[in-house]
Amino acid sequence: MKKILIYTGPRCAFCDFAKALLNSKQVSYQEIYIGDDPNKMEEMIKKANGMRTVPQIFIDGKHIGGNDKLQALEGEGKLNSLLGI
Repeated sequence: MKKILIYTGPRCAFCDFAKALLNSKQVSYQEIYIGDDPNKMEEMIKKANGMRTVPQIFIDGKHIGGNDKLQALEGEGKLNSLLGI
């Protein structure tokens, strides 16, 4: 199983959409909520090459991007192989 990491923030519908898609795939993921911890936000920005929006998604350490990219991968039929399912 691949290691999936998702940074999320407060009142974020795009975070909810991304998590719903991952949940529909029945894969486990680690969620890091940046809303209460500026250090976690800085960590995310560094890992995501300066991206400041949430969600930011990583699969096995590779930066995927946000919800739009995750949904696009699903639409292209590429997400399952990235997730290892």
